[in-house]
Amino acid sequence: MKRIFLFLVTNLAIIVVLSITLRLLGVERILDEQGVGLNLNALLIFAAVFGFGGSLISLAISKWTAKRMVGAQVIETPRTPDEQWLVATVRRQAEQAGIGMPEVAIYDAPDVNAFATGASRNNALVAVSSGLLQRMQREEVEAVLAHEISHVANGDMVTLALIQGVVNTFVIFLSRVVGHFVDRVVFKTERGYGPAYWITTIVAELMLGILASAIVMWFSRQREFRADAGGAHLAGRQKMIAALERLQQSVGQPHLPNQMAAFGISGGIGHGLKRLFMSHPPLEERIAVLRSGG
Repeated sequence: MKRIFLFLVTNLAIIVVLSITLRLLGVERILDEQGVGLNLNALLIFAAVFGFGGSLISLAISKWTAKRMVGAQVIETPRTPDEQWLVATVRRQAEQAGIGMPEVAIYDAPDVNAFATGASRNNALVAVSSGLLQRMQREEVEAVLAHEISHVANGDMVTLALIQGVVNTFVIFLSRVVGHFVDRVVFKTERGYGPAYWITTIVAELMLGILASAIVMWFSRQREFRADAGGAHLAGRQKMIAALERLQQSVGQPHLPNQMAAFGISGGIGHGLKRLFMSHPPLEERIAVLRSGG
């Protein structure tokens, strides 16, 4: 319930901020002054503000949101040998990767998982689950941390937010163009918009959104391969393979919240069309690529 409430409040705040932004830009409607023709410039600004705005604001507050969604506790001063080792390992890998020291956190969860998020390469968070620390050997945890540090060093969070912004903009823009066309040409509405516009826009946005999700998830899968390669470089190929093999044993356990699934090291299982919407490639494929030297 707490996660749902946080998700709703965050998105409501984003909508309010973006609505105020549109007013400041002078974009209050997408029709011309006569209420007949479509103002493409205004529509493009509207689509870009909502398309990019939501993604970039979510990126800016990603660390704050992630900590509260999973209850992650940042290690300010290491109190146990495990915490000391975690912080020291992340610091060493961050120096190797040429990035600023991320915040290091642990969150209480039975699943074997970890994630990285943050607004930039020098302002990131790396968090691991208590389940991962309990069920993995230190060499495997080291590889997982290296994988997450590689995500940060590759700028994956920023790139994913920008790609999401681009596809969101096109979805919002094209769905309203389609809705306008259907309302004017098929239903012959002469001024303003009738019900056909709103219905068609919603349907078009849903269909285009599905295609957009497939594009974003394809990129997400590619970045996992790159992060695996980076993890192998920082921690060692055999350690990275061993960590992924250990993750295979946890398949079927609960994972991160849907809003954060793309940022974890472990994804779900999918075949056929479902595979198009997976944020992570199958673990067996990732292991095979590493073993082949990729």
